[in-house]
Amino acid sequence: MTKIDRVPDTKQQWFKDAKYGLFIHWGLYSILAGEYKGKKTDHISEWIMNSLGIPAEEYEKLAKEFDPTEFNADELVRRAKEDWGMKYIVFTSKHHEGFAMYHSKVSPYNVVDATPCGRDILRELADACRKYDMKLGLYYSQSQDWHDPNGYVSHANGGEDQLKDDNDKKDFQYYLDHKVKPQLKEILSEYGDICLIWFDTPMGMTIEQSRECVETVKSMQPDCIVSGRVGNQLGDYMTTGDNFIPRLPFEGDWEVPATLNDTWGYNKDDNEWKNPDDIIRLLVKISSRGGNYLLNIGPKASGEVPKESIEILNTVGRYVNQNADGVFGTRRIDVYPYELDWAEFTGKDHKLFIHVFKPRKRLEILNCGNNVTKAYVLRDGRELEFDVSPTCEGDTMINVELPKDLREEKNYCVCLELEEVSPVFEPLRG
Repeated sequence: MTKIDRVPDTKQQWFKDAKYGLFIHWGLYSILAGEYKGKKTDHISEWIMNSLGIPAEEYEKLAKEFDPTEFNADELVRRAKEDWGMKYIVFTSKHHEGFAMYHSKVSPYNVVDATPCGRDILRELADACRKYDMKLGLYYSQSQDWHDPNGYVSHANGGEDQLKDDNDKKDFQYYLDHKVKPQLKEILSEYGDICLIWFDTPMGMTIEQSRECVETVKSMQPDCIVSGRVGNQLGDYMTTGDNFIPRLPFEGDWEVPATLNDTWGYNKDDNEWKNPDDIIRLLVKISSRGGNYLLNIGPKASGEVPKESIEILNTVGRYVNQNADGVFGTRRIDVYPYELDWAEFTGKDHKLFIHVFKPRKRLEILNCGNNVTKAYVLRDGRELEFDVSPTCEGDTMINVELPKDLREEKNYCVCLELEEVSPVFEPLRG
């Protein structure tokens, strides 16, 4: 089991309060959409170059086909802000394929110099984020680069022994000095305030090399936070495994990167779309345990966001916008002593939020050790009747009566205002 030796702390209030962000995986892999020369990948689609062993000189020809005429950064950022309720965006400035989605002077293998579109995608996103006051973070693959001869590779054909031998022969420090750090300086100096750098897969990086990446970021933008995947526990916050949620409330700052289907980059054959009800519950569960939910979309090569992604995010966004006080700025709370299949809890000063996911006639909350002063439906402020009574076991139970129109409804939130500062759950007593 992996052991976390320190509690990460960004020291950035915006990150602690944000709770919900948009991840965007977009690159040349979106052209292939999960298939190369008639062969489909059974791996995540943005790894297709690696998983199908496409030579760099063949893969780079895809750049000549990249012309995203349907990409509209302004509309995408507006939707993320207004319709979906998200607080920050993280965009893949360079993924493992090595292709820069901005105008890099370090490498001509970039979206302006190597494609017919000649558009600086990152510039368009940065401008839109400033317009809508949306925080912008950037994913940057610091260790794996399948286009650079000295970048690390994983899951290559030939087995683990061959892979290790190939990586040992690389001059990774040269790659770090001549591509990684110069490109980090570009994206941190030419695109305005960047809220975070989302590093990934540290591979064989030494603690000194991870520290070089961190120091490069901090030297350019001291307030820019660094993801845990910079390696060697030098990040400002913990990044969990993809789509993995800590079982219990976790101290410190952390984030769950997650997908809407089974892949990150666009795959035309991946129709395993998640139910928006499940996404809502996951968002609340992560918030309750103290983390942020970074939810991904993979635009098509044209720049169009799949309609299924938009439909899911629209539904989740309605819940988020109607119940914003119960999501944003909340803090991790105690473990509730009972397993509920119909609700999750979030909390903040003097408030306990009950997120109701299934139809109920009334809300019965056992073992809540707080004095409730008011109960109301969060989305419209409607006050609800409540009382406090003992249970058969001698514990306290808060009963909240629901009006008829709510009894057949799902996905709404009830706020209990409390005399005490923090919500407190009492342990079970025999």
